[in-house]
Amino acid sequence: MLRVEELEAALPSMTQWRAPARRSVDWAALGADLGTALPSDYRSLAEAYPTLIIDDFLTVSIPRPGAEAAWASGVRYSSEILQDLYEMDDTENYVPYPEPGGLVCWANSDSGDAFYWRTSYPDPDAWPVVVRGANGDWSEFPVGAVEFLAGVYGRTIDVPGMPSSFPSDDPKVLGLSDRID
Repeated sequence: MLRVEELEAALPSMTQWRAPARRSVDWAALGADLGTALPSDYRSLAEAYPTLIIDDFLTVSIPRPGAEAAWASGVRYSSEILQDLYEMDDTENYVPYPEPGGLVCWANSDSGDAFYWRTSYPDPDAWPVVVRGANGDWSEFPVGAVEFLAGVYGRTIDVPGMPSSFPSDDPKVLGLSDRID
């Protein structure tokens, strides 16, 4: 699995949003709420960064410390949407989590694309990334989320069905604040 620093090398504009200290997400509570742990590369990303929006297109959803239940609720909502697609026979036999091998959403685009892990192995670090394009394309990549993002923005991974402008030549990143007002 790639480290966060390798993603930063592929997407240097994200580093301005790196937290000065570990963000302290309660992974035990989140895992208990979801019924599964999450991959270690993603946990490392989440300890260093808030939710990231890349090029006003791709939102990488990151749990906010103290609001882990809200993040898990968002995962369940995404699973309900995927369940609807499954019932319409529009998932190429992918199933929503918590079904065995089910998909857990970790990112989405403003065009309706969704980025998942396929929970097909007991070890979350072995979960591949699955992409459902807004146009109905499904693609699976045998890498974790951080390696996937580094590959997309480093231009070593091509995602079928994405807009021709994805990724842009100089992607900009916005980090969403953890502050609750």
